[in-house]
Amino acid sequence: MQPAHPMNGIGLRQPHYREFRAARPTLGFVEVHSENFFNPHDAAAQVLAAVRQDYAISLHGVGLALGSACGVDDAHVERLAALVERIDPVRVSDHASFARAPWSQRGIIHANDLLPIAFTHDSLDILCSNVEQVQERLKRPLLVENLSAYLDFAERDFSEPQFLAELGRRTGCGLLLDVNNLMVNALNAHEADPVQSVCDWIDELAHVATPGLVGEIHLAGFSAQEGLIIDDHSALVSEPVWLACRHALQRLGPVPTLIEWDERLPALSVLLGEAAKAEALCAAHRDARIAVEGAAA
Repeated sequence: MQPAHPMNGIGLRQPHYREFRAARPTLGFVEVHSENFFNPHDAAAQVLAAVRQDYAISLHGVGLALGSACGVDDAHVERLAALVERIDPVRVSDHASFARAPWSQRGIIHANDLLPIAFTHDSLDILCSNVEQVQERLKRPLLVENLSAYLDFAERDFSEPQFLAELGRRTGCGLLLDVNNLMVNALNAHEADPVQSVCDWIDELAHVATPGLVGEIHLAGFSAQEGLIIDDHSALVSEPVWLACRHALQRLGPVPTLIEWDERLPALSVLLGEAAKAEALCAAHRDARIAVEGAAA
């Protein structure tokens, strides 16, 4: 039997470019921030093209602002579409957030943040419309990521899992499940048992969502700052997040799993060590599922 293709990945950042290309580590994919590669003529684009020869690429964006009532930026979508055509990524993702809004006579402003949206019917209509527009232009489904959010809205027609599951049903998009974001939210809500709270969230999603909705999992580290837990991707994945990830894989099946690290970047070997842990978790659940299916055959 051939060994299964690895399902782990890392976020590839500029300080690691040279070492990564020399080491050629065994990974299932690498993920890059889409907006950093919009210019097809700069050095970063040449690096990405070279990496693409050896690895599947997952494009992860922060600029679509899919929950914005004023719509998406057509120019941004066109630049993303051109990148997708050049790279042919394995996945394209962005966030269930808003950042664009009208501002007096100055036109549309774009905030430099991933701002949360209310889980209401109106917000869902806006999000679905924008996701469908982007998917039609890209000619492929998006993955939409759940947020770490530092405020909430009093208005609510859905739980977050219900909201995201309905988004998937209406648009055909998938979900990028960020387990670290769920943990950050649980810790900031002062849940008595944050791990159980995150596992309950995952259980609800598994119950209400169409099978296969989750197309990628993100894992990362967080920091404590002035009484808040901040999703800054600056540390090792915490043990509570590993526990919640194990539960997610049990409920959802093996899913490509990424280690994000954006601040205070460690040596590449540290990042690859975290990715190896993720691969071991995925492999264990993949093997268990194969054994169960074999016994039932």
